[in-house]
Amino acid sequence: MARILAIDYGTKRTGLAVTDPLQIIANGLDTVATSELEDYLQRYLEQEEVEAIVVGEPFYPDGNPAQIHHLVVGFVRRLKKLFPDIEVVTHDERFTSEEAKQIILQSGAKKKKRRDKGLVDKVSAVLILQDYLETKRS
Repeated sequence: MARILAIDYGTKRTGLAVTDPLQIIANGLDTVATSELEDYLQRYLEQEEVEAIVVGEPFYPDGNPAQIHHLVVGFVRRLKKLFPDIEVVTHDERFTSEEAKQIILQSGAKKKKRRDKGLVDKVSAVLILQDYLETKRS
C-alpha cells in the first residue's frame, strides 16, 4: 500500500501529515512555507509512494466557506494537474486549528512551543488525516 498525505493549507505556512505505508497511523511530517509547498511536494512524491492527497477544506462553523476557501480550491486544481496519477480529495477541516491548540496545551508543552504556529499547522494536518482515515474506514 502507499501512503496518504494530508495538507493543512495556509497563506503563509502549510502543515503536512502522512500515514505509514499500511495507512494505519497518521504522523506529522513537516511545516513548509506555502510559497515553497509545490517544490516540496514534488521532491517528497519522487521519494515516497503516495496514493492520495487530502487537502483540508476550510469552512466557518456555520458551514460557509472560510475566507481562504478560494485559495484552497485553486491549490487543489494545481495539485490535480501536477500529480495526475494521485487522487486529490478535500476534507472538512472545521475546528482542527482550535483542536490542535488544545492538544498542544494538554501535552504540557512549554509556552514558547505552544506559540509555534508551525506546530499548530502540523498537528492540524494530522487531525485532518486522522478524521479522513476514520471516515474512509466507516
